[in-house]
Amino acid sequence: MGDTHAAITDKVAEFIGQQKMFFVATAPLAADGHINLSPKGLDSLRIIDEHTVAWLDLNGSGAETIAHLRENGRIVLMFCAFAGAPNILRLHGRGDVVLPGDDEFAALAGQLPALPGIRSIIRVRCERISDSCGFGVPRYEFLDERTQLTAWAEQKGPDALREYQQKNNRRSIDGLPALDV
Repeated sequence: MGDTHAAITDKVAEFIGQQKMFFVATAPLAADGHINLSPKGLDSLRIIDEHTVAWLDLNGSGAETIAHLRENGRIVLMFCAFAGAPNILRLHGRGDVVLPGDDEFAALAGQLPALPGIRSIIRVRCERISDSCGFGVPRYEFLDERTQLTAWAEQKGPDALREYQQKNNRRSIDGLPALDV
């Protein structure tokens, strides 16, 4: 029912491109730490090469993904077919955080959509690419992207976003370092 792929093939890339949402899971090393699972959308992810994906990490209330990646790099992305043929795709790998001002940021940002409120770029080097049946995933109809997050970031502006990051994104809920603002 499932397959493991040696790389992000054209078929895998086509499936990723059709999905309006994906999920990101990370965890700290501490056994009592909180596992994080976040939905992502806004057409923010791109395939960089046959083993690498990246997406725009937009300002938000927490910075768990950043903190966990800085601590241990472990990450999995999951894409579910909510329309069309059933399928689930998982990209397991090692992620890193590319911040504005880092040497690689401009080149990566040039491959991603320009959205307001970019906090960082998360890059994942895929070590395991696998799919499964998805028979248990319900079918949903996509209506539209939500605009609140990008509108909020535009309204705040760069200085207020930095203040927000300083207040809300310096540490994970478990106290791990996240953003140095």
